[in-house]
Formats: sequence, structure tokens, C-alpha cells
Amino acid sequence: GQPLAPRRLSLKPVPKLPNMEAFLSQARVRVKKQAQGCLAPELCFQAVRAATQMAFADGVRRERELFMVLLSSGQARALQYAFLAERAAQRWTTAGGASWSSATPQPVRSAAVVGLGTMGRGIVTSLVKANIPVVALEQDLEYLNTGRKAVMLLLEREAMKMERGTQTLDFHNPAHLQFTVDFDSLRDVDLVIEAVFENMALKKEIFHKLSRICKPGALLCTNTSALNIDEIASATSRPQQVIGTHFFSPAHVMRLLEIIYGRHTSPTAIATAMQLAKALKKVGVVVGNCFGFVGNRMMFPYVQQAVFLLEEGSRPEAVDRVLEDFGLKIGPFRMSDLAGLDVGWRSRQGQGLTGPSVPAGTPARQRHGQRYSPLPDLLCESGRFGQKTGKGWYQYEKAGGRTATPDPWLHNLLAQYRDTHGIEPRFIDQEEILERCLFSLINEGFAILAEGIASGPEHLD
Repeated sequence: GQPLAPRRLSLKPVPKLPNMEAFLSQARVRVKKQAQGCLAPELCFQAVRAATQMAFADGVRRERELFMVLLSSGQARALQYAFLAERAAQRWTTAGGASWSSATPQPVRSAAVVGLGTMGRGIVTSLVKANIPVVALEQDLEYLNTGRKAVMLLLEREAMKMERGTQTLDFHNPAHLQFTVDFDSLRDVDLVIEAVFENMALKKEIFHKLSRICKPGALLCTNTSALNIDEIASATSRPQQVIGTHFFSPAHVMRLLEIIYGRHTSPTAIATAMQLAKALKKVGVVVGNCFGFVGNRMMFPYVQQAVFLLEEGSRPEAVDRVLEDFGLKIGPFRMSDLAGLDVGWRSRQGQGLTGPSVPAGTPARQRHGQRYSPLPDLLCESGRFGQKTGKGWYQYEKAGGRTATPDPWLHNLLAQYRDTHGIEPRFIDQEEILERCLFSLINEGFAILAEGIASGPEHLD
């Protein structure tokens, strides 16, 4: 028998906190920092602030205005495009005419990972999280024990995250995860992912072994970031079952999985790798075989331009800041330090671009008639491999540290380098940094499409 009006929440005033303005301005700073250029969190904050300052009806009206701004924004269109592009990537086709609509995947009931370095550990973690029983193999006991400790640490962290939800992670059960140095343990697995470092001779040796030991139907995957899939497959008696599965670092976090088919890879193998991506909650993208495939091939000219900018007068922190302000999650130099500078160095040594195999009399800043910067090689020769050694393009609090701070040693090296090569440093503005880095990415993307390495622009994006 009581009237409802006093109980209607929308008619009650919002309780005033004594330090409301200070609280809101602190919250805004935090939102801005976390949002990194994204409109929606910022406008959500404005809607909440309007609720504290206006009557209910006015607050709702304000919220609708803010929503309309988002609805018609470029960011909304970009997010819708990204959403649809991820789905388009599931509909793959190859240059030879195989496609998602006619290929049937094989079931993957068990898997193995060969090599427990940084990538192998992340891949094992991804498989365990997807409830796929894993055999983790390393070549000798010492490496196996180091790898085991690191994998267990990763899995414990993941288990803690999952316990906040409802799932549990059972990784102490040997039926779910076993560590071994014995290749014979791989006889019955449905799929093997090789994750040793980028060395063609080593990979071919492992694939030769796998093709002798694994059961006839097993899929043989290589986690390579640039090496030729056909050459790796040539070491086996079953090239139709060899496929590239290029995980991105850190492998248990990054959602992209680049799936590379060779000349002989069967449609079934591609469909199985795509099914695996789905089971691992990753976005699989099918691409053709060329040096660097799509992900790294686009990275080469992008990082190269960033290094040229250093030669001409910029600094790593300036280049990174411009690209991060533009909206990239991480700039090229922080990214290189995170991934490890030694990876690219080893690849350049393999290609004969640096080190003792470069012919005598080759100019320091030219290779095959093209401009080349030896700066990354100089860093590696000084043992600066990035976060793992505590020094790279930046310095870190310790080896394995995460906090990048500008390094006076590097600024010194740049000054000496410019003197040595007679380069007059100049001021480089934000616009030039953005255009040179991004246009080189875009141009390489068009070249990849023109060569048919990717079947559509959505796959690239």
C-alpha cells in the first residue's frame, strides 16, 4: 500500500563524495593510460561522469549522444572490419585451388613438441590449456630439465588465472603432459610441432627422424618464422603432411597462428592445422611459402625503415613513441628487444648478409645493391640481444627485465656510427617517422597480394 515514487532509483540524487572531482580526474588519467588512443573507454568515462553531475534524464540523453559519436566513428568501422576479417580468414583457399569448403581435418587427440626454448614452452602451454595431451621432447637432459621448470612455471600462472573462472588445469598428470629425450615416445601422436631454433640443417635432421618414427598419418609441423617449408619437407618421405605453423611470441598469449602450406602440403593437412588453431583459441591464417611468409616479410621493411631513421638522426624511444601514439601496441624497437635481436641476426648470418661470409670489399651499408644498416648486427656483436640479456635498443633493470629505459651507451654508439659513415644527423619529425614505417608495411602488403602469397587483404590484416 505504499507509493512507488520514492523507491524509483532514477529519482534519487547521486550520493556526493567529498573528493568527487579529484577522484574523477584520477580515474580519467588511468582510463586514458589503459585505453591507449581507444575512444570507447574515454567516452564510457564521460558517461559515468555525466551520471554524477546531471539529473537522470539528462544523463541518459548525454550517454546516448556519446554512443552516437562512437557509432559513427572510424574506430567502430575499423573494429567491425577486424571482426569480419577474422572470420574471413577461416575461409581459406590456396593458389592450387584447394579450399576450406572441400577439405576435411583429421582429429588431433595427442600432440608432441620438439624443442623447449621460448617458443616450444609457449606452444606446450597452449596445447595443455586446450586439453590436448602433449609429449614435450628436448635433445638432452639438461635442456629438458630447464624446459620442464619453465613450462611448469607458465602453467602454474595460467592455472591461477583460470581458477578465478570455473575451469581447472590438470598438468601434473603424466597422461596429459610428459617430458622426454626419447624420440620413440612420439610413435603414436597425431601431430608434432618442431620448435627448435632457425637453422635449416638442424630442422631437416629432425624432420628426417620424425618421418621415420611417427605413425603414417601424423602431421609434421614446423614453427619457423622464415625458412622454406618445401626444403624442410624434402628431408621426409611424406611432404604432403609437412606444414608451417608459425606461432608468435609469447606463443601462449598471442592469438595469431600463421599456417604455411608448401608445394606438396595436402588440403587435409591445412584443414587439420586450421582446426588446431581453433582448438587453441587462436586465429589461423593460411598463407603461401616465401621467405618470411606474411608476418615477418612485412616486418622486415618496417623495422629496416625504423633503423634507417636512427642512422639519419632519430632515437629508438622517439620512433617507438610516434608509432605507439599512432595506436600500435608496441613500437619496432621495444618489439625487437622483446622478441630477441639474436633471432634476426642468426637469420641474416644464414643469408650471408653479415658476419664472415660477406665478401671482402662489400660496403658496410649496402647489400646486393640495396641500402643496408649494420646497426642491429653491431648490437648483437656486443652481446645486446634485448630483454633476455638486459640490454638491446634499450637497457632493462636486469636480464629478463621488462621495463625499457633509454640507454646513453646506445646514443653514444649512434653518434660514433654517424661520424664513422659521414652521416650528418638531422631532426626527423613525427610525420616522417609514421609515413616511412607504415608505408613500407603497406607496400610490402601489396607485393604479397600481387604474388598470391595471401589470398585476400583480410588475411593480411
